[in-house]
Amino acid sequence: MQHEETIEVELLDTTLRDGAQGQGISFSIQDKLSLVQVLDELGITWIEAGNPGSNPKDMEFFHRAKHLKLEHARLCAFGSTRKKHIPPKADPHLQSLLDAATETVVIFGKSWNLQVTDVLGVSLEENCTMIAETVAFLKEKGRTVIYDAEHFFDGWRAHPEYALKTLYAALEAGADRLVLCDTNGGNFPDCIAQGTVAALKLIPPTQNPPLVGIHAHNDADMASACSLTAVQAGCRHVQGTLLGFGERCGNTSLAAVIPSIVLKLGLRCLPRGKLEQLFQLSHRVAEIANVAIPDNMPYVGAHAFSHKGGMHADGILKVRRSFEHIDPSLVGNDRHFLMSEVGGRSVIAERVKKLDPTISKDHPVTAALALRLKALEAVGWQFEGADASFELLIRQELGTYKPLFKIDAYRVVSEHPSGGSIACAHAWAKVWVDGQHEIAAAEGDGPVNALDGALRRALQRFYPELEQVRLLDYKVRVIDGKDATAAKVRVLIESTDGVSTWNTVGVSEDIINASRAALVDSIEYKLLAVHL
Repeated sequence: MQHEETIEVELLDTTLRDGAQGQGISFSIQDKLSLVQVLDELGITWIEAGNPGSNPKDMEFFHRAKHLKLEHARLCAFGSTRKKHIPPKADPHLQSLLDAATETVVIFGKSWNLQVTDVLGVSLEENCTMIAETVAFLKEKGRTVIYDAEHFFDGWRAHPEYALKTLYAALEAGADRLVLCDTNGGNFPDCIAQGTVAALKLIPPTQNPPLVGIHAHNDADMASACSLTAVQAGCRHVQGTLLGFGERCGNTSLAAVIPSIVLKLGLRCLPRGKLEQLFQLSHRVAEIANVAIPDNMPYVGAHAFSHKGGMHADGILKVRRSFEHIDPSLVGNDRHFLMSEVGGRSVIAERVKKLDPTISKDHPVTAALALRLKALEAVGWQFEGADASFELLIRQELGTYKPLFKIDAYRVVSEHPSGGSIACAHAWAKVWVDGQHEIAAAEGDGPVNALDGALRRALQRFYPELEQVRLLDYKVRVIDGKDATAAKVRVLIESTDGVSTWNTVGVSEDIINASRAALVDSIEYKLLAVHL
């Protein structure tokens, strides 16, 4: 589909309002201020920042947000149409929107006749009057008004004439944007397309029209598809949360929709150069919100451009577009080849080339690594999530591996006192470095924590850079449960030095020994990066 380059799509991010309604999400005022800065850096058009009439925290946010210096985004306060039987000027909720002092307000009103009569409890005509009077009142106060037609698509299916009439009421009263909401998130893209086309027909071609927008929820796992369908049908305003979290199953994920708008539909929705920052800024939002981005999330997930199958990886290395729909660098992400028994020699060779560019898939080192990888995976090892451990294997085959320390002995003891005292663990380790030995002990919350502390304490006399290393994550998986408590376990450890992160693996019938193997790999990987 060809489009004019000048066509632009506005983005409204509602992470701070609709996103805050997601289960497990709780923002402090400082969180919200930080999120505004990140979304502005991305180049989002509008930021729906909260409902000042619903709680004091949101009003306090708006008072503090007045001092923010934003380059791209405009803040919006969110609220409903006036209450029934109350004129706008007497409605305290509308007054709170004015007190928020944003140039733009987002107002939602009912478009589904069921919601009007059975939930709101007013006549269909009174609801239209409420919409029109609210929009007119806010326009008289000099506000830009974005009108959200709540439940529009359910209303359009049930009573199309009335759903369109509510839109017309907002349009005639001066609304600057008309946003069609799939509030329950259950409609299919074909309904979205038909409803959008019907709404667009309300706007006379001779009139300078307000933009028509889409606000979709993900209850049928179609929010992205519905939003893109609406854009194809003529919408030029898209609402969502950057990472998709929100009420129930969440909202349209703007991080998934933005690249499709730009790269697939050929429209503009971010300032030049911002799309390449999408991966980085999405992860900053996740960190502030204290959520994990799903690994398989399109475009910005850690696995979005990961390749494991040998045929896929071989195809990528020959013709990149054969198994990738876009170049990952366009959204700031990276391509990953996962090391596994099904990966094939092409994948292994590509990984080895990072250490020795002369290695090909037919090189003896590649063949030896392929055999070793299959043998290790047959007994429970897995390297697709442990790149650092696999790099150590590569160095061993290349002959560039040199152990920088040796554990001569270690002991771990767990204590579980009676009488409600807190359990703890103690560990000591004896290490050898260049003919010298060091013995150290540590206490930890558990045996692995204690062993980690003892090892690093013993080695820090020789390698002070280890003081910066800490564990980020620790996972244990029983490989085969048929042997019950004697079964092998696989331990995966994620480590960081505050700048980079790396992952290592260990396997054993003894969980402490498996943890020791993963810990040693983690330390060796860090030391080799510094000393080679």
